[in-house]
Amino acid sequence: MLKRFILVLTASLFLVSVACATPTDEVKKAVDEVVRIVADKDMKKNEAKRRQALKKSISTIFDYSEMAKRSLGKHWKDRTGGEKKQFAELFATLLENSYAGKIESYNNEKIVYIKEYQEDDEHAVVKSKVVTATRDEFTLDYHLFKQESKWMVYDVVIEGVSLVSNYRSQFNKIITANGYDKLVKKLQSKNEELKAP
Repeated sequence: MLKRFILVLTASLFLVSVACATPTDEVKKAVDEVVRIVADKDMKKNEAKRRQALKKSISTIFDYSEMAKRSLGKHWKDRTGGEKKQFAELFATLLENSYAGKIESYNNEKIVYIKEYQEDDEHAVVKSKVVTATRDEFTLDYHLFKQESKWMVYDVVIEGVSLVSNYRSQFNKIITANGYDKLVKKLQSKNEELKAP
């Protein structure tokens, strides 16, 4: 009976701690794990393994489907279920590879979490900055929305430029000029270029 009570109590405490995680907690946890992977000496010897670990870590905080939908903007509603799935997968691969590629150049820069604010019950922003060894700084703001009990990133704003808006503008130009199929081919080609060595 006592064992069962302890198990129930432990499970309850775990659920409470998960439910109470703030947007900053979620971002910091993911970023700390990414930094740990990049700094790992054994991982540096195996680039493919490191890239895979980075992709896995990034996917715990980024909602690729939501980002894909927002990046395609008004063209999303015109897509079939199969096209939406394919596009979301292509977009996830693009983000994973480009984000992982940039992270791999991390060199002990200091990450400072400035503040967090909730726009409403479902949306929040975590403002941070990265300080380089030469004391240069750039801002990095994470826009999150609540998915059940977890906060997930749907956009990253770097030095005032929205990642999603930037992609949306590029994708819209390609679709308007050459059609949706051309965009898919461009993404497939870009993903081949960005593959880990």
